[in-house]
Amino acid sequence: MLDAEWTENIRKYRSCLTLELCQRGKLCFLKFQSCRLTYSMSQRKMLQLSTGALLLLLSWFGGLVLGEVSRDFSKCLEFFYDRSPPQGFNAEVYQPICQRYKNQYHFASLYHRVHRTPLYSAYTLGPADGKRPNISWMYEPQLAFSRASSEMTPFHTPLDQNVIESQAVLQDYKESNYTKGHLNPSMHQKTKENREATFTLTNIVPQIAASNSGPWNRLEKEVMRKFNMFCEGPMYVITGALPYEPEARWINNRVSVPEYMWSAYCCPTYKSKISESERKSFPTYAAVGRNDQDSGEEIVPVNVKARISVRGYDVKRMTLEALEDILGKRLGMPISLFAGQCH
Repeated sequence: MLDAEWTENIRKYRSCLTLELCQRGKLCFLKFQSCRLTYSMSQRKMLQLSTGALLLLLSWFGGLVLGEVSRDFSKCLEFFYDRSPPQGFNAEVYQPICQRYKNQYHFASLYHRVHRTPLYSAYTLGPADGKRPNISWMYEPQLAFSRASSEMTPFHTPLDQNVIESQAVLQDYKESNYTKGHLNPSMHQKTKENREATFTLTNIVPQIAASNSGPWNRLEKEVMRKFNMFCEGPMYVITGALPYEPEARWINNRVSVPEYMWSAYCCPTYKSKISESERKSFPTYAAVGRNDQDSGEEIVPVNVKARISVRGYDVKRMTLEALEDILGKRLGMPISLFAGQCH
């Protein structure tokens, strides 16, 4: 339990709390930097916070947030089929973000504050009208400061400690074995501004290069082809990541590495004349990809005939229901990605 003095300090100074998370996603201590308050405790009195206390503190912290980082996706529902976000992702550590860039919403992400990675990004697909942009990576100011700008912001040096504590930063990926893997890929965004907006680390997970530029990249191109050839209206896409179980794995002791990538789309309006083989991909389609050569084969089997360079990073195509079943078992909660199964 929190002692009375500690609780009173939290209540009194909650308007300027910054959360510090440590190696294994546990809450280590709270710093009241914005108020310049120093709270000293002896080694004997250092708190061993229970899960309940952690969730309480996170909910208090989440209550401070304004603007585009908020309690729900009410400002960016257009990126979800039937304006309905996925159901079942209810943990307190998940932070909805309406991704705002140049005074416009471009997509939505559900961010895991403890893992410092998005659980998923949701967007409407549009064929790119240009090349991959050459742009600086960005971060979300409101994850660090509740009253900060609602616009994603380019990284700069020196970087405020509150930003470093609240989310992944570029230093986390340096000298790691992982690339920056887009959940919402720039190739799936039509305009230059749309594509630039995908270059925020709140849309990124650590992804092995052989997956990112290999089988997973081929899946992204396949989804684009299906949209161009068969969809007669918007295609709603949700792409996410699954952490390791039962123990998370980390880069730089800070950012959670996914064991699997997953993706699903909903194309409610599509051509009536379509081959039987393609008809199975409509109105919904889903896939799970390996991000670890050594993972078991229960979810995604390994094609032993694949090239050595990409072997073990297979992507398995499946029905929406099969993906939701996998997500539900791994996350411990029933999951529904599209309202009414996209019907």
